Amino acid sequence: MRIESGRHGIHIVDTGFHRPRFDACYLMVENGRAVFVDCGTNHSQPHLLAALASVGLGVDAVDYLVLTHVHLDHAGGAGALMAQLPNARLVVHPRGAPHMIDPSRLMAGASAVYGADEVARAYGHLIPVEPDRVIEAGDQFSFELAGRPLVCFDAPGHARHHLVLWDARSRGFFTGDCFGLAYPELDTARGPFILPTTTPVQFEPEALKATIGRMMAQEPEVMYLTHFGPIEAAPELAHALTMQIDSMVELAVAATRHPESSPRLRNDLRMLYLDRAAAHGCSLTPERVAGLVEMDIELNAQGLEVWRERAAKRA
Repeated sequence: MRIESGRHGIHIVDTGFHRPRFDACYLMVENGRAVFVDCGTNHSQPHLLAALASVGLGVDAVDYLVLTHVHLDHAGGAGALMAQLPNARLVVHPRGAPHMIDPSRLMAGASAVYGADEVARAYGHLIPVEPDRVIEAGDQFSFELAGRPLVCFDAPGHARHHLVLWDARSRGFFTGDCFGLAYPELDTARGPFILPTTTPVQFEPEALKATIGRMMAQEPEVMYLTHFGPIEAAPELAHALTMQIDSMVELAVAATRHPESSPRLRNDLRMLYLDRAAAHGCSLTPERVAGLVEMDIELNAQGLEVWRERAAKRA
């Protein structure tokens, strides 16, 4: 079982997706009631149910499953998990709700990015959620877990169906993919190593920077990242993320002037991340660092290319 208990009744559950300490969901417990934030894939369900049991709770104690967004590493297991949680309601962005009720388009979109065989292997078959169990959470939607207030913020930039969840008790945001990706293997005395994620197909740089700014305006103390784990909500990290977004966009634009645009963009992203890792004091070899971030290099490049093409059509 992969569970790590933190402060304020918040437990970090490793969903087991891809590799250890890559994909997290969170179990919040308050006065014997519980909420999950994100849930991983269908294959993650045993880890989440074991986490519940480890804190002495049964499936009937879960009141909510909150999805930051409906990308499959965050929400692929929602239908299967909800089938095991008799009292839970699903809290999801209004743009994401239809995809949880009927996940066929979600599966098709993921298959277009990753390939149908990989989607079947990594995520399994998506199970619909009954419409009457779905809560569409618009901006500032608030609810309580056993008297503990929680607030959803609309959070575009990574995806238009993204929300972040504010917990005043911990002064923390559950950020999904809006405050970047942290690689625990690359942490140093300087702190966590984080990168923005520009996964296809709805990356919007200005919106993402605005979402980061809006979260920081709340003066949070901690950011609960899906990838991976809680980190201090330091202003310098927020600044570094916004600067990296600008750098990645500049690389995407510059690559259009190269005859082999796609390979050029991927190579430039790789060099950017390797240079940042070295400046961060990472002791791993460049080959090892590249191996850890290679999947995100590919996904970030794809998302930047989609954004670039969309921007060119508007020009």
